[in-house]
Amino acid sequence: MKRLATSAVLAACAATVQAAPETYVIDASQTSSQFSYRSLGVSSLTHRFDKISGRMVLDLAAGTGSAEVTIDATSVNTGQSALNEKIQDADFFDTARHPAITFKSTRMTLDGAQSSLSGHLTIKGVTRPVTLAISHFQCTQDPAYKVDACGATATITVRRSDFNMGKYAFLVSNEITLNLAFRAVKETPYLHMASRDPAK
Repeated sequence: MKRLATSAVLAACAATVQAAPETYVIDASQTSSQFSYRSLGVSSLTHRFDKISGRMVLDLAAGTGSAEVTIDATSVNTGQSALNEKIQDADFFDTARHPAITFKSTRMTLDGAQSSLSGHLTIKGVTRPVTLAISHFQCTQDPAYKVDACGATATITVRRSDFNMGKYAFLVSNEITLNLAFRAVKETPYLHMASRDPAK
């Protein structure tokens, strides 16, 4: 009887450990951040940022978590150097004084089609509460490096004017759609991944 009780306690402890929140690091090489807007009220343009970093804490059993993401605004890539410089000047991102776009979550809910990520988005030194819609959330094992990885797409539409970027409304729409397609891997394996060969 005592042995049975001990086994039950050990099993409960194991389940608790397995369900504990785990930290995942964003894999920048498999993550993209884009923003889209309408130009002259007609065409839709999409550009990207090339440098993204961050981490998440996921409790997959509970369907909750948290996230912190930093986007290097100086890495904006429109495909045109002159436009890159214009977007970084004081009228828009003002990267000389505000080189980073940051997001810190206050709540993450992973619930199928209703998944969302709420928190505070800071652009150009202005912080606003926002809620991103999360879609295509999935966790699996990386086939090459044999590490646990999770991926999803997070999307939100914001107004430029809310972040002190409302100039030239006759040229560029006030509404901007931000899209982050990310892949994150479990922290400990990720830190050693560079020293490992795939499929070993």
